[in-house]
Amino acid sequence: MKKGKELRWLVGLVVSAVFLPLAMFAGNLGAEGQEGGHDEAPETESFPVAPELAGISGWINSGPLAISELRGKVVLVDFWTYSCINCIRTLPYLNSWNEKYGDKGLVIVGVHSPEFGFEKDIENVKKAVAKYGIKYAVALDNDHSTWRAFKNNYWPRKYLIDANGRMRYDRIGEGGYEETEKKMQELLRERSSRVRLPDEMAVPVNAVAVNYSAIATSEVYLGYEYARVNLGNEEGFKPGKDFSYALPPYDSLRKNLAYVGGTWKAHPDGLELSSDEGRIVLKYTAKDVNIVASPGGQPSELQVIIDGDFISEGDSGSDVDGSMAVVSEQRLHNLVSGKDYSTRTLEINIRGKGFKMYTFTFG
Repeated sequence: MKKGKELRWLVGLVVSAVFLPLAMFAGNLGAEGQEGGHDEAPETESFPVAPELAGISGWINSGPLAISELRGKVVLVDFWTYSCINCIRTLPYLNSWNEKYGDKGLVIVGVHSPEFGFEKDIENVKKAVAKYGIKYAVALDNDHSTWRAFKNNYWPRKYLIDANGRMRYDRIGEGGYEETEKKMQELLRERSSRVRLPDEMAVPVNAVAVNYSAIATSEVYLGYEYARVNLGNEEGFKPGKDFSYALPPYDSLRKNLAYVGGTWKAHPDGLELSSDEGRIVLKYTAKDVNIVASPGGQPSELQVIIDGDFISEGDSGSDVDGSMAVVSEQRLHNLVSGKDYSTRTLEINIRGKGFKMYTFTFG
């Protein structure tokens, strides 16, 4: 779960749920496949009317949609951004729900509200949509207009809107999937008492299990406006100018702080490598480590070292081959996929002037 960048801090990886006032009602809003065939409708006037999608700059997998035009459907609005690991881990559930309920009255709208500037590029978002097998509608909320209309501050966040256009459920962060699906089914049955829904709510085969309580390192940002803490180097961030850093002795490294070596330029959202080569070192506690990064003019090469040795095949992330990773796209890259949650030291040796590092995330 990530809090919005305008607040400049991360709430943490503890999964929590926030609900709008809920009530249980009998009946439904209309028989499936029949217009005007309504049973007694539940009283929903006490729930707020869902805001409209606003300022959308583009659509993927759909033409333009409007909440007001989706009356009669149950709508799931999911705020996400494609480099967010918390969002990525929810996508198997969203894809599963779209497949299970898309022909039973559910419409999913993925509102892509970017955290970093490169996430505004529709071509980058299209690549992510294809990579993660997303078939439902994706709206590009590049100016965060819809984000503000929903008074949202988090990635990911899910809202369920009933067939009357009322906000009935609000879920912040990962987890709570069974609870979310049960509410989805409840709203679909309100819409039509004749709808046939599955009894079992199976976990998608490609879902990733995470022990959030075992992750002791929160997201580490490397932009001077985004960062919760400064660099581990005693010089700290030097906004807007090239600065040559030397790494301190390894036995002096503090946990959960990023240290850099080489010449770097600090930007509001990340660090850019100004020299041909550079290094980043982080002592962390987690099982998996991801970075959000982008190349310079040419693909950047990363050598991954764990606790002083080249990373083993058993610990290598999906973007690492033989201890090396190539950064050729602006996206999240998985460097470490460990066997257990432990404290380790990650060193990344980088070759490629212009390489930009935005953040570390963990699993």
